[in-house]
Amino acid sequence: MNGPEIHLTLAPELHLFAAPGLRAPRARTVTDGSSSLGHVVESVGVPLTEVGRLLVDGREVDTAHVPAAGESVEVHGVDRPQRVPGAPLRFLLDVHLGTLARRLRLLGVDAAYESEDIGDPALATRSAAERRVLLSRDRGLLRRRELWAGGYVYSDRPEEQLRDVLGRFAPVLAPWTRCTACNGLLHEADKEALGDRIEDGTQRSYDVFAQCGDCDRAYWRGAHHARLEALVTEALAEFGPASAR
Repeated sequence: MNGPEIHLTLAPELHLFAAPGLRAPRARTVTDGSSSLGHVVESVGVPLTEVGRLLVDGREVDTAHVPAAGESVEVHGVDRPQRVPGAPLRFLLDVHLGTLARRLRLLGVDAAYESEDIGDPALATRSAAERRVLLSRDRGLLRRRELWAGGYVYSDRPEEQLRDVLGRFAPVLAPWTRCTACNGLLHEADKEALGDRIEDGTQRSYDVFAQCGDCDRAYWRGAHHARLEALVTEALAEFGPASAR
């Protein structure tokens, strides 16, 4: 860009997206004099999915504002919890977030997941077609114009990713109601009706079963249940109805 110079202040949580020289308060940057503020913010590396209020010389503006020479621009992060227009709240996760998808499903959150890399255009298009919030650590993907809504996943650790998403979007939690394999809804199942879907030893050891209405996968409280129960209990304690979010 080669035009008016403005002063840009990024919220601390947005610093990771920008070059070091743009992380200081009132960092100087040059615009082309015609691009919108949204374009300017994206040009310094910040996806608009991560941007909340935009203030120019103390007054709030939208992304269409065209910065003029000498203006001071403050870029704030999104408010938490972030309210996404429309209902119900649903997510779409890219190929790198399989563990996060399964944990969200465990908590009853509608979380579609692409287990293969179908490409950025297809992911963004699905987000728009199904009105799903696209979760990704790919900054370029979150800048695609066809995207309906999105959120950057800040950590590469699944437990921190889960807390980040639950704290940011505050989805309604309904544990044990979704299939962790395909995202379908679970229903109670009679073990006799499950037949050869479960082994004889499992039939003798357990009485309570559930089954996915989409992929027919069977569920019971097996060896890993205690670990999953701990994850659910911790999430409900912090992000469930009792937290009055």
